Amino acid sequence: MDFGIRLKELRKERKVTQKELANALGCSQSMVAQWESHKNKPTEDFIVKTAKYFDVSTDYMLGLID
Repeated sequence: MDFGIRLKELRKERKVTQKELANALGCSQSMVAQWESHKNKPTEDFIVKTAKYFDVSTDYMLGLID
């Protein structure tokens, strides 16, 4: 499992829209959509911000652990 899949899973589980997540992370909604659809990869900074937002580890976000 990779970042985009984990991101979409967590976002839907927590009932967070792409727009809400983008606002919290300081990026655009289209950027979140690109990560989820594998059209773009997040920077290390956004991986860390996303992990903190969802209160999970970066390893989890990257699919290295379950």
